[in-house]
Amino acid sequence: MPGKNEFGDFQTPRALADDVMALLRRYSTPASIVEPSCGLGALLHAASAEYPTVPAFGLDINPAYVASATQAKTNARAEVGDFFSYDWDDLFRRLPSPLLIIGNPPWVTNADLSLLGSSNVPTKENSTGHTGIAAITGKSNFDISEWLMIRLTDAVLEAGAVGRLAFLCKLSVARKFLTHAWGRSLSVRKAEVYGIDAKRHFSASVEACLLVFEIGRGRDTHCRVMESLKSEFAASEFGMEDGQILADVAAYRQIKRFVGVSPWTWRSGVKHDCAKVMQLLRVGPGQYQNGLGEVAELESEYLFPMFKSSNVASLTPEAPSSFMIVPQRTVGEDTLRIRLRAPKTWAYLNRHKAMFDKRGSSIYRNKPPFSVFGVGEYTFSRWKVAISGLYKRLAFRVIGPFENRPVVFDDTVYVAACETDAEAMSLFKALQTPTSVSYFKAFVFWDAKRPITAEILNRLDVGQLGAERPSSFGPLFGAA
Repeated sequence: MPGKNEFGDFQTPRALADDVMALLRRYSTPASIVEPSCGLGALLHAASAEYPTVPAFGLDINPAYVASATQAKTNARAEVGDFFSYDWDDLFRRLPSPLLIIGNPPWVTNADLSLLGSSNVPTKENSTGHTGIAAITGKSNFDISEWLMIRLTDAVLEAGAVGRLAFLCKLSVARKFLTHAWGRSLSVRKAEVYGIDAKRHFSASVEACLLVFEIGRGRDTHCRVMESLKSEFAASEFGMEDGQILADVAAYRQIKRFVGVSPWTWRSGVKHDCAKVMQLLRVGPGQYQNGLGEVAELESEYLFPMFKSSNVASLTPEAPSSFMIVPQRTVGEDTLRIRLRAPKTWAYLNRHKAMFDKRGSSIYRNKPPFSVFGVGEYTFSRWKVAISGLYKRLAFRVIGPFENRPVVFDDTVYVAACETDAEAMSLFKALQTPTSVSYFKAFVFWDAKRPITAEILNRLDVGQLGAERPSSFGPLFGAA
């Protein structure tokens, strides 16, 4: 039997399948039930038990799974077949509506399956229409479950059918699917997501949900967020409004006049993709240890105290203990000057040239040796306001110079450069106001891999918040 990794599946426990069907009971009775990737059949059997007179059909590429799914004495039947080549349009034309399409599609991306050597993948294409730099930077990679939901939705609408779809999936996938549907003005409405405990049910450390929505009966662009399958009232609502995706629609309506352009430009920290060479610990006067365990003597000219995301997000910030070599002041600057200004640093970098040459990103091609990105005059500003892009909390920090040197950051941190400590404190206070907090509530999806982005930061017009009293103050770091 092919393994779980090849098919990217997490088999649905029967108890969870029963809970899903208990929730779906509140909606109208379907005329047909379909599970497009039925696996061992837990959802299919639970649906058949809930609706014993409604015909149910399941499909799976794994013959052993299909054999298990057809063992139970129910009204369900299952076939061996490939989702990606199956004629769903024809099936939905033949089945009576309203449909109930249920499933727990694979929780992997097309790239994951390709790396595993699986043949169970869709035709290689940029399914969401990305081109140019968007495709190059990986946005053409997509979750298999998202692809399946898009394909099924298109097939239902093409067939002129109506019904309801209910899928167990990652919360991020549910949001991406709905964003796709809303952006294409598809006939999707009454969307809801119900939180599930993925750790308990699937031993997966990911935010997961049951996504439920109607199809073929009109459209809207909001989704109610329910904390669990037992919830009757929504905790919040995300959606599309004014042409943008919102994490909290109600919060957005309160602060929408503050959406504009920030007077400060937020940028990510230094990108070098060579941490074992570029990031070091000081072990003595002029002595630094790299991530390879080597100790080198380096000049201070190109060395700067640094913070990572964990330092910025810490509730008890401390002075920098790490240093970063920053070989350029601007992107593309010639690095040969290092040889004259800091010969020990130049020799050190050249000893590790092979590691720099192995960096995979195309941004380093045809650039000066040891090039980095995310640098400019702002990098060397003595005062900055910073926030981690990775951590699941809103924690801004005022960062001042250390040992009379500007602090730099890795590329998981976003920073706004300031000329003085007073300017940095002014920005920091504006970011603590209730309106600012509501702004981030409106736009930040905390389950995202990188919840905070430069785009979100740069659209808050903090210039309007100066007169508002801050709601709290976070820890600061600054030492002249």
